[in-house]
Amino acid sequence: MKKISRILTLAALVILVLGCLPINAITPYSTYTYSIGGFSLMSPDAYTPDRQIDSNYMGVTPAIDDPRDLFVDQYKNIYIADAANNRIVVLDRYYKLKFYINTFVNGQGVPDSLTNPSGVYVTEDKIYVADTDNNRIVMFELDGTFYKVIEEPDSDVFPSGSIYKPVAIAVDNYGRIYVISSTTYMGVIAINENGDFQGFIGAQKVTIDALSIIWRRFQTEEQRALSQQYVSTEFNNITIDDKGFIYVTTSSIDENQQQAAINSKDGTYAPVKKLNTAGSDIMKRNGFFGPGGEVNITNISTADITGPSKIIDVAIGPEETWSIIDEKRSKIYTYDSDGNLLFIFGDTGQQLGNIQSIEAIAYLDNDILILDKTSDNITVYRRTEYGDLLLEAIRNTNERNYDTTIDYWMEILKRNNNFDSAYIGIGKSLYRSADYEESLTYYKSAYDTENYSESFKEIRKAWISKYIVLIPIIVIAIVVLIVLFNKYAAKLNKKTQLKKGRKTFWEELIYANHVIFHPFDGFWDLKHEYRGSVRASFVWIVIAILTFYYQSVGTGYIFNPQEGGSTILVQLTAVLVPVLLWTVSNWCLTTLFDGEGSFKDIFVATSYALVPIPILIIPSVIISNFSLASEATIINLLVSLAFIWCGLLIFFGTMVTHDYTFSKNVITSLGTIVGMAIIMFIGILFSTLLAKIVSFISSIVIEITYRM
Repeated sequence: MKKISRILTLAALVILVLGCLPINAITPYSTYTYSIGGFSLMSPDAYTPDRQIDSNYMGVTPAIDDPRDLFVDQYKNIYIADAANNRIVVLDRYYKLKFYINTFVNGQGVPDSLTNPSGVYVTEDKIYVADTDNNRIVMFELDGTFYKVIEEPDSDVFPSGSIYKPVAIAVDNYGRIYVISSTTYMGVIAINENGDFQGFIGAQKVTIDALSIIWRRFQTEEQRALSQQYVSTEFNNITIDDKGFIYVTTSSIDENQQQAAINSKDGTYAPVKKLNTAGSDIMKRNGFFGPGGEVNITNISTADITGPSKIIDVAIGPEETWSIIDEKRSKIYTYDSDGNLLFIFGDTGQQLGNIQSIEAIAYLDNDILILDKTSDNITVYRRTEYGDLLLEAIRNTNERNYDTTIDYWMEILKRNNNFDSAYIGIGKSLYRSADYEESLTYYKSAYDTENYSESFKEIRKAWISKYIVLIPIIVIAIVVLIVLFNKYAAKLNKKTQLKKGRKTFWEELIYANHVIFHPFDGFWDLKHEYRGSVRASFVWIVIAILTFYYQSVGTGYIFNPQEGGSTILVQLTAVLVPVLLWTVSNWCLTTLFDGEGSFKDIFVATSYALVPIPILIIPSVIISNFSLASEATIINLLVSLAFIWCGLLIFFGTMVTHDYTFSKNVITSLGTIVGMAIIMFIGILFSTLLAKIVSFISSIVIEITYRM
């Protein structure tokens, strides 16, 4: 009896252990998102591979060859553009063959057929086929019966010698047809159902480097004609959502420009765009990075895959989510309507769930269908419990059920506490419920400064209304104190000017107030009238160091979301090293060019020139704690003004100290900067050699110790 009990207990333990295995252990790929720093964060699987559907299962003969496009209609029928077999394969919702569209009798009563069809789109009552090599679009009824042919638009709209090659199409609710032609660079071709040309929309912007622009000015007309033509990039795929907004993809943007667009969230060179009917990009890019595929292009599972993603298709999912596919990595990237990354999954390979050559994507109920061009099959991915929770959270957000939304996002965080969109979702729900203080906590967890700024705006508005009388009093008091201090400093400096003998330490410090506003006579008296000193110079250097330290730790969250404070030692190095390098380099150079300033004079003048840094940067840090993201210009202006003011004082201080003309001082200043670089190079070289010598001696000593 005891033996049976032990066996049952052991079996129960095994079942418990197996039940605790992570779901993603069964998938041949990792699901992940990206952090604000561009690092991948593992995530539970939103979709898992369910099965592969090949031609045998479909009942298709001959087998599908070179599939180009995939579409699912409202009745859950599946359409595959089978280019090599010159047909459209139509399947039912169970992936079984319904019929082919290949041959038909056209409007003139003549037998006709498709040739290399590359795209298919289905509306409520019509099937549209991009008949690529016949340079036309062919329309069919939903049962496959021929309806009409839409020939090539008026050739006058295309450049001379270009060929109309429709490869992808989309149709809006008003019957307007949007065509992607593989040989057309002016954007998406818009035509009506009668084939009348409506215009081009969404042409991709191109750039020409400065050198090419200058060179082309010296070329003859013949040379320009033979040189590189700068034309817009062509799109490669298109789809349209139920609101009539057009999603287009392209894979021929310059790789550097594409990755820069993703990092900066700029849509100009983005590989996927959302266009309105006027052709303007209206895609929201509120995530850490712009939608467009892989963010960290070195963070890849296959070592021989390099460079940015190659985006070749886009599909609209439930609740305004949408997905794009990367041909290079066979990955699927899914985003919400605000451009937040929800999850990434997929990989190359031959296991179930991996794709050898990804070609197209479509949604079918709770599944994602991926067309594999190499294997000529469809891989079906089933949405998981985690994916269901994610979709329910988005659905409740769209329906403004904010209390319910919070519950779903909380459930998601229990399964994936790295998911920033969950924190943002909770923050937005709290914001819409007017719980602004609490929403800040969740926005901070996701480093979402934009939404944080919106909540902080409401808090600041309430604070201002509460202390509306006190604010102008504080402002007036600060202005009065500044005016009184400037009057006091001016009076003291005027009094000190007539004083003979050694100046007090306070008088030497206060003289900086005169120097920064009157640099020419200020620096002259600083040197010839001994109005400054080395001890006061060190004080201003220390104040500059403390100012930068305060800036690193005291800047408001909106402008320093990672709250990465620095150390005093780092700031000491950042201030003292440039000051000493400038002083040494300038002294060495001006000694050879009749400079009248000593090493001490240069050091003192440079140190006093640092005074604008605390005057402007400290207020900018204080203001940053009360400012919104939209008011960053004020902060940046104060900081920029501080450095410009400081740089001008150093320049004029050097000029007065050495009694140089303006032009000579410009040359000397440039030479000083070069000298600083040389000194740094020599210093690094010397320290490296010294380290190697020490390492060599240490190795010899260790070797001798072992042999004794």
